[in-house]
Amino acid sequence: VTRKGDGTSTTADISESDPADGVYLRYRWYRSGSHRKASVCSVHPGEPAVLQNVHSKSYHCDEECFTQSWMEWHRDRIAQGLDKEQRNPLWRPPHLKDQANHANSPHGSSHNLNNNQDGGQHKQHRPARHAAEVTPSKDEPETWTEVGKGKNYSATTEDVGHLLKFEVCPVEVNTGAGCGKPEVFTTGRVIPAPTPPRRNLVPVARHDGSEGGTFTVLTYNVLADLYATTEMYGYTPQWALSWNYRRQNILKEIVMHDADILCLQEVQSDHFEDFFAGELARHGYTAVYKKKTAQVFSQGTYVIDGCAIFFKKDRFTLIKKYEVEFNKAALSLVESLGGSSQKKDALNRLMKDNVALIVVLEALEQPGVQAPQGKRQLLCVANTHIHANTELNDVKLWQVHTLLKGLEKIAASAEIPMVVCGDFNSVPGSAAHNLLSNGRVDGAHPELATDPFGILRPPSKLQHPLPLVSAYTALSKQPCLESEAADRQRTRMDAQGTGEPIFTNCTDGFFGTLDYIFYTDDTLAPLSLLELPSEKECRNKYGGLPNTQCSSDHVALMAEFQWGAARQW
Repeated sequence: VTRKGDGTSTTADISESDPADGVYLRYRWYRSGSHRKASVCSVHPGEPAVLQNVHSKSYHCDEECFTQSWMEWHRDRIAQGLDKEQRNPLWRPPHLKDQANHANSPHGSSHNLNNNQDGGQHKQHRPARHAAEVTPSKDEPETWTEVGKGKNYSATTEDVGHLLKFEVCPVEVNTGAGCGKPEVFTTGRVIPAPTPPRRNLVPVARHDGSEGGTFTVLTYNVLADLYATTEMYGYTPQWALSWNYRRQNILKEIVMHDADILCLQEVQSDHFEDFFAGELARHGYTAVYKKKTAQVFSQGTYVIDGCAIFFKKDRFTLIKKYEVEFNKAALSLVESLGGSSQKKDALNRLMKDNVALIVVLEALEQPGVQAPQGKRQLLCVANTHIHANTELNDVKLWQVHTLLKGLEKIAASAEIPMVVCGDFNSVPGSAAHNLLSNGRVDGAHPELATDPFGILRPPSKLQHPLPLVSAYTALSKQPCLESEAADRQRTRMDAQGTGEPIFTNCTDGFFGTLDYIFYTDDTLAPLSLLELPSEKECRNKYGGLPNTQCSSDHVALMAEFQWGAARQW
């Protein structure tokens, strides 16, 4: 706020071309000198760095952080075929140094660096330790380098670890001299841009030579800004909950995975329009969006979250779109109920504003890929976000059943492969999960006991003919391609004996699987699955998701499919 000579105040900029009373405001940005710089952790930017990976050039705040990052970096190099000698890593975590050498391991992940086979000694490459921040003495002058002259300044990589100083000074137009005491503000240290962890695809089957090539599908609840509050996620640093921070991290993660089709949930309506649609268009995606059927007032405008499907325009073209509003289905359903009081109570229970989005896509011909002769390759993709209240399992099951009935109609009109993705807010073994994965719900399932309006009766109607299978259960099928990566993934699977991931949501109040990718196994077959993080990785430093490295409370899932059923299964 600037106070003018006449006593009035203004928040408008007072520029040299439009001065007030012969005075304008001059802005300057400065970066602290090198003696004020401090290295910060690449994984946990709020922490000072004490170790560096001299190969990846990343910085780390403690030995555990370094060890985890080193192993991720080494696994990534193996996955990309960059490390030819996989049994001789340059560095080993201290707790693994004395383990026996397993030379026959598929990836040679354990090798004692202290004793090699020819009796020689390996030189162990240890990360460099960084000195603590140097505080200038009283006699040492503070040095600042000018880096900007505008009202706004975007930090660069050169600013990381430094302080920034913003100076506003009134200047006389005629003389160019300052005419008052400058206002000065000093920021905290500039932290690195967010870097989501690298996750690789784990092969589970070989392409059997079917026509049409392959495609990838990713599902991800990105955590709408509406719900990313300090009350809900008190363990997350407040700056890491900021949408301006999280959106760049989420975008980097999505682009890094490079899926052909994206199914995103909790995409806030204003963020779809002013961020996701434009940013992903730069990476070749076309979007379809459906927001929930009610809005809330937030930060001066009415917004709500919804479901978005993005697909690469050089891989697919849109044939048809279907929008499912469960509120409309509820209105139709309650007409068959009794008195007005019961209808009102039923509507209060069923109308939760959730939606689903269904698209029919046609695959485009790809260079070097043999396409089926005289046959269009169509694909139906469904994306949904089912109601979350754990006390309303009957509503969840009804919403899933309603979605499946809509998909049945599409399947009846054409023989078409299907992929059904989303945050179903239903754990493995729940009634909703059973309906999706088994095609029916056992009448004795305990969740059917809560059905105050009889919308789930008789239980025999809770079935569907679609041959849906959860993609991540491919790791428990036989035969499955064996590898160290596949073995590691199996330790993160089999929730409730279902073969599903142990978790896709990790907070201080909930830990379990809510997200799935289902496919019709008579028309599609999974070839690779995106590797899952461990619980330790997600809880490290902050206790859960989101954190400084992962900007949603959910984990993204992705599967690579071939057209046509798998012949070996």
